[in-house]
Amino acid sequence: MFDRLEQLENRYKELEQDLADPSIISDQQRFQKSAKQHRDMEPVIERYREYKQVQTGIADAKSMLAEPDPDLRAMAQEELSALEGRLPEIEEQLKIMLLPKDPNDDKNVVLEIRAATGGDEASLFASEVFRMYLRYAEQHRWKVEVLSETESSVGGMKDVTALIEGDRVYSSLKYESGVHRVQRVPATETQGRVHTSAITVAVLPEAEEVDVKIEQKDLRIDTFCSSGPGGQSVNTTYSAIRITHLPTNTVVSCQDEKSQIKNREKAMRVLRSRLYEVEMEKQHQAQASARKSQVGSGDRSEKIRTYNFPQNRLTDHRIGLTLHQLEYVMEGKLQPILDALVAHDTAERLKAEATAA
Repeated sequence: MFDRLEQLENRYKELEQDLADPSIISDQQRFQKSAKQHRDMEPVIERYREYKQVQTGIADAKSMLAEPDPDLRAMAQEELSALEGRLPEIEEQLKIMLLPKDPNDDKNVVLEIRAATGGDEASLFASEVFRMYLRYAEQHRWKVEVLSETESSVGGMKDVTALIEGDRVYSSLKYESGVHRVQRVPATETQGRVHTSAITVAVLPEAEEVDVKIEQKDLRIDTFCSSGPGGQSVNTTYSAIRITHLPTNTVVSCQDEKSQIKNREKAMRVLRSRLYEVEMEKQHQAQASARKSQVGSGDRSEKIRTYNFPQNRLTDHRIGLTLHQLEYVMEGKLQPILDALVAHDTAERLKAEATAA
């Protein structure tokens, strides 16, 4: 570990020199790349330097134990105890910082929510879960843009696709993919019986054009009249877009905008993200043993969470977490759950690293 940290510190020093080099400063693309690398490395380098300072302090304190003055020896012993207690904590932090980073953590996401089992009740829950994510996004000042949605006859959502843009969105929401189950008495239930319904959530990292190459010949693009609210243009102009990726039979549609061009741009963003997810899944299957140590598989068919309204209880089945604060969670207060998922995943990855070593 420490050999790697020394290499990182040397690289960090090189980047500092690069950022002061006039020839690099004048090359904006190269300068921005170096600045990003420098910024990404800064936390681990700061912690490593703190580790070395603590080691130096321990050596100095030990040398003071040989002093003839008893007061100095007592002070040295006190400082030594404090520093030696600090060292393992910094080591653990460094181990976590050196774990392989998810290359998608900095990406925006395409969020897809679909009503599954439960009919109207599932569509109502889908709209409530989407609202939950909207509240969470507001807390982080993320931008949410609805790309497409289909309403149900009772005011819920059969499906909704949205783009969420902001700082490290995928890093925060990546564990949300899967089946979310709800248990409660539906508004349409006359006998007070608790029903179980389910929705699926997919969190896809938004793919750039460089991530996924799409050939124009592989696309079939259809236009049709949009439906739903939208004023005079609804059902009068062919502004809605449906794109089919022929090799994978992936279909994406968008009718949120009145402009056909804008709808096409949005649909292509979703298509790239879905194709990117397919490619990631292939990689995950090839690395199946490593995936077993992580939180869930990201498979949207996996039941990850149950929302029990009569008991005000939320249970995340992957880590055995239960909270009796469901009303707060539905208002977007998801951080305790997400923090627990990250902590569990980190612990499992550290175990895997230790086993491999």
